[in-house]
Amino acid sequence: MFKKRRFEFRDGRGGTALTIRVIPRASRDELAGVMDDGTLRVRLTAPPVDNKANEALIRFLARLLGVPRRNIEIVAGHTQRNKLVAVLDLDPQEAERRILRAL
Repeated sequence: MFKKRRFEFRDGRGGTALTIRVIPRASRDELAGVMDDGTLRVRLTAPPVDNKANEALIRFLARLLGVPRRNIEIVAGHTQRNKLVAVLDLDPQEAERRILRAL
């Protein structure tokens, strides 16, 4: 049986770690909310083939968080809908503030 994980913004190596659930092939790119476990839900128009959804996610998060694309890295879940994303040079409190403003 899996334990329900509790989401928290964490201080990473000079940045923030986010858990994200990607919904590909949506009608538009948008932040769709926060799941019960704290995972961010992101809808993307890109299909989940040829790394297109991952690239779209990085572009979307860069715009949402106001950071350069080079500061965003998918750390885990490259071929899955659930992903762990690192955002460098953005502290967890500021990331949370920007995300909540977008909701």
